[in-house]
Amino acid sequence: MGRLFGTDGVRGVANADLTAEMALGLSVAAAHVLAEAGTFEGHRATAVVGRDPRASGEFLEAAVVAGLASAGVDVLKVGVLPTPAVAYLTGVLGADLGVMLSASHNAMPDNGVKFFARGGHKLADELEDRIEAVYESHRHGEPWERPTGDGVGRVRSYDEGFDRYVAHLIGVLPNRLDGLKIVLDEAHGAAARVSPEAFSRAGAEVVTIGAEPDGLNINDGYGSTHLDKIKAAVLSHGADFGIAHDGDADRCLAVDHTGDEVDGDQILAVLALDMRERGVLRADTVVATVMSNLGFKLALEREGLSLVQTAVGDRYVLESMKEHGYALGGEQSGHVIILDHATTGDGTLTGLMLAARVVSSGKSLRDLAGVMQRLPQVLINVPDVDRSRVSTSAELAAAVAEAERELGATGRVLLRPSGTEPLVRVMVEAADQGQAQSVASRLADAVKSALG
Repeated sequence: MGRLFGTDGVRGVANADLTAEMALGLSVAAAHVLAEAGTFEGHRATAVVGRDPRASGEFLEAAVVAGLASAGVDVLKVGVLPTPAVAYLTGVLGADLGVMLSASHNAMPDNGVKFFARGGHKLADELEDRIEAVYESHRHGEPWERPTGDGVGRVRSYDEGFDRYVAHLIGVLPNRLDGLKIVLDEAHGAAARVSPEAFSRAGAEVVTIGAEPDGLNINDGYGSTHLDKIKAAVLSHGADFGIAHDGDADRCLAVDHTGDEVDGDQILAVLALDMRERGVLRADTVVATVMSNLGFKLALEREGLSLVQTAVGDRYVLESMKEHGYALGGEQSGHVIILDHATTGDGTLTGLMLAARVVSSGKSLRDLAGVMQRLPQVLINVPDVDRSRVSTSAELAAAVAEAERELGATGRVLLRPSGTEPLVRVMVEAADQGQAQSVASRLADAVKSALG
């Protein structure tokens, strides 16, 4: 059996891969691992539980709450809120753990279970492995320790979570947003109420699309993976720019007033310069993954800022930030972590900070994003190859070295084995699209030859 936890919790088709029984069992296991210093040492542990609007989240929430309460954990149900809101509330309420039910940008049939440790932090691999081991041992017959009487957990709704999270978002803004007209695309997801409320309270004029979740339409043609509708809405409403979230609102992508996309790299560049100006960009350093566009790195160098790169995944960005005390990091996909105000990527917070920078600078988002020029990037997936030999094949190493010599300082090559499929991803950046495509195609052929 492969590892149950992926890069962002446990995900699968709800009621097929991810069943009520699994959600209940994982929650009991998480209670035993994450709350063991609470419930099982004499005081009652507490968990915060939230979800996105997927229909399947209703029965999965019931299963998770039942599992936690049966393990002696008191549960605060915060309802439909973004993933970063659940992380924030887990921390500010002093809870022993948090649980978010969401499959982020995935289509509606999927769902997922994500756990947060005390403080609202994502779990290290070691903790996930412990939860999985406890879950598997009990699934195969080892009995649970079950409290009885007044030892069972109590369950209540925590309706104050919405206002408390919105107040937090408004409270950390460096300036108001009066005078801005912004289109918000909520992906029919978890931020459908939160994000428009926060932007409106901060002073912006808000136009919303994709803000009518019905349990079945999350990410369906709207949100950060479907930008056509927000581009059209920004143009038709004459807005200053647009902000698009994904289903659980831990991502933020933007669209400028001309309808051009502003991706996560550009957002990071804009926020980095803003934070340096305000004296809060520690060590003048930004953390991003190896998939960030080379244009991002060149822009930071030109501005006298440093870039630390990690493996792909916002969890690795966060690990580096926490280890070294950096304040800003993120991914091209729009996961942006502002560590002074959030323990995970927060799409609403990112959008608010971006809007605040537009106001304080007096410039358009298009002008601000122009600090970096995205170099053409070509990505080719090469299937049915032995991904384990990417780093050891001499034939492939020679092909990569030749490609790097051709590209010089204005290009880049990255070969990355998939973590879940028998394929290798070939990524090439170059000064022009034609060169990037040509080099990527040659490297893809080399991967097939060397690893096929």
